[in-house]
Amino acid sequence: MQPLLIVGSDTGVGKTVLTSCLAAYYQTYRPASTLAIYKPVQSGVGDREFFKSTFTLTQTIEEITPIFFETPIAPAIAMFRENKPLDLGLIWQYFQTLQNKYDWVLVESLGGLGSPITPEYTVADLAKDWHIPVVLVVSVKLGAIAQTVANVALAKVNKINLKGIVLNIANPDDSNLEDLAPIDLIQGLTCVPVVGVIPYISDLQNLSELARAASNLELSRLGI
Repeated sequence: MQPLLIVGSDTGVGKTVLTSCLAAYYQTYRPASTLAIYKPVQSGVGDREFFKSTFTLTQTIEEITPIFFETPIAPAIAMFRENKPLDLGLIWQYFQTLQNKYDWVLVESLGGLGSPITPEYTVADLAKDWHIPVVLVVSVKLGAIAQTVANVALAKVNKINLKGIVLNIANPDDSNLEDLAPIDLIQGLTCVPVVGVIPYISDLQNLSELARAASNLELSRLGI
């Protein structure tokens, strides 16, 4: 299977939720296949320990996240604050190794397509250079439409293979799709399919709930 890059319309919109849902589904229904979860760069408290403890992964912590910054800000800034290099070649090499070792690689990005990895390099640049299909996670909240349109526009400018959009209900109080993130309007403005909605999930270690949420998505559009 082709690897899949999970990006967000913003920070805190549900990239880890979608990554967890897809990982749980894959390990539940394809137990004979191997999975790697890859978050190449992390700033601040990260998900690598969560992924390692929640899913059946044979990766080391370093193979999940090879570059880690303590400061919870954009890596392009954190690298200077901590006087620590960010080697784009290194994260590419880890990605290549994972592709050779595992049947499927789920890659969770930082922020959105416009988020800077280095002062000269964004997530959109990475998606383009790695030739990796992308799914965009959008949190159902005020401003979701504008954020979606902006990220899709950046994907089109960079000729990124954007497979679809997933709406995530990150807050149970923000579940009114018709007011906050109407599917028909988003699809009409972006010409990109909305492949489903993830309901509010309170426990990201409930694997059956995660897998069930993933099964309600149009997984074939994501190449799964």
